[in-house]
Amino acid sequence: MELRQLEYFVAVAEERNFTRAAERVHISQSGVSAQIRQLERELGAELFDRSARTATLTVAGKAALEHARAALAAAGAVGQAVGEVTGLIRGGLTVGMVIGCTVTPLFDALAAFHRAHPGVEISLLEDNSDRLVEAVRAGIVDLALIGTATATPDGLDALTIISERLVVAVPAGHPLAKRRRVTLRDLAAHPIVCMPPGTGLRTVFDRACAAQSLQPTIALQANAADAIADLAVRGLGVAVLSDSMAASYRDRLTACTIDDVETPALLALIWKGTHNPAVRELLVHSRQAFTDETATGLRR
Repeated sequence: MELRQLEYFVAVAEERNFTRAAERVHISQSGVSAQIRQLERELGAELFDRSARTATLTVAGKAALEHARAALAAAGAVGQAVGEVTGLIRGGLTVGMVIGCTVTPLFDALAAFHRAHPGVEISLLEDNSDRLVEAVRAGIVDLALIGTATATPDGLDALTIISERLVVAVPAGHPLAKRRRVTLRDLAAHPIVCMPPGTGLRTVFDRACAAQSLQPTIALQANAADAIADLAVRGLGVAVLSDSMAASYRDRLTACTIDDVETPALLALIWKGTHNPAVRELLVHSRQAFTDETATGLRR
């Protein structure tokens, strides 16, 4: 009995079709059929009822299926265990990043990880924060950098990178420019330029407005802080940003703290467990990169 025979058996059982199973394991249908016939001879029982158009498990097949899956999982675990001991990590790692985020430390962490583990293929996916959270929960993304209003999204682990108050940023000559602090009610008199729904900063802002039954006019939305600042400079609205974002535009915009929004906007790394050794290793490099002084002035 060989592992490949068990792999083909599981593929046919799950696909309920020899042709689709062959496509899944990347060999010919005749090759799959021959290997399963050989497995049946070794076991002394037929595993599939082939009388219908779909391949259905016999009683013997049903009894064998979970054991076959367990054997394949155990074989995979052997390779992973040896790889961890020898420091050899292979496979793929999908990393998510919120759209419009310029995060040099994350790129530094990815570069350091790649140098240490060149056998791991890294994929980078940009999306809004809400969708990235769901992708991590579903196992589509291994680790993601998101903007959030919640320190640790339900069911996930998280490392907070930045926690900042919201501010408004306006050009010289704007009625709010001479004020050190403003309230949400003050903002309601002006059009707002901010990030779209699904981002952490927007979630903090919307929740704060809802708590006071305020409905400010969102004139324009953009994913990137640069775009929001440029629109505000041109007088198209009051920019709502985080403190460090606004600091990057102090030559063109004046920032004022929103006095009655105490909930901070967070930038956080999120993941779902560390059973994957590649995730554990990337977290090590990420913690190092984000605690380095180069992490100052992150923007999201």
